[in-house]
Amino acid sequence: MTNHKVVSEQDWLAAHSAHLLAEKEITRQRDALSAKRRQLPWRPIEQDYLFHDADGPVRLSQLFDGRSQLVIKHFMFGPDWNEGCVGCSFEMDHIQGALVHLEHHDVSFAVVSRAPFDKLDTFRRRMGWQFRWVSSADSRFNQDFHVSFEPEDIVEGKVFYNFAWQPFVCEELSGFSVFYRDERGDIFHTFSAYGRGAEELLGTYVLLDMTPNGRNEHPRGNLTDWVRHHDRYDNDSGVAPSGRPESDSVGCCHDRKRE
Repeated sequence: MTNHKVVSEQDWLAAHSAHLLAEKEITRQRDALSAKRRQLPWRPIEQDYLFHDADGPVRLSQLFDGRSQLVIKHFMFGPDWNEGCVGCSFEMDHIQGALVHLEHHDVSFAVVSRAPFDKLDTFRRRMGWQFRWVSSADSRFNQDFHVSFEPEDIVEGKVFYNFAWQPFVCEELSGFSVFYRDERGDIFHTFSAYGRGAEELLGTYVLLDMTPNGRNEHPRGNLTDWVRHHDRYDNDSGVAPSGRPESDSVGCCHDRKRE
């Protein structure tokens, strides 16, 4: 028998109706914040970054694939890693169904990581994903967008991530960046989200937040408590506090704080 409060249908309806008013206020606030986001200033991208995929070199401009808008996922997969970050993989499991809708609404999507393309493609095929994944191994794209860090990027034990200097934890971090390409071919960086900034993409969390137990993440307080690569839930594989599979863990980081 649950210890939770149980009431009559009338009292249940009254409580839930009051709660709906609070939810509607948050919805209006989110809509207003999204409108403000679209009014944020842009910055020009002067370098047409070079990546690699199965066909060889590919430029940032080519990732738009004829569309004016591009969303890039900064996926944590370092040069010496054999598997992708569990948290980033959890995010990408939510993307596949959206791709066809994005492409028909003037938005292209691509994933970028520093690992060699062969490693990325092997892992992508294992996961059954269909999105475009390119390697930035031969460019400073990741460093310029503050999601990968070399020794020279660390200043007094800190790195610039999520728009602020904070303690260095690992060499790879996650995020999303958005770009616009105008009629002349000029490219602009319009927005980036890091940490929990893109959490609304996670439909699993939306559903869990509706349930009595919620996210039920203990003791770490984040997805590393329970999320696994979707093909590893049955083999009791562990995940390091960093978010990297324990079998491949040296020192990455994902969702390390609830902030």
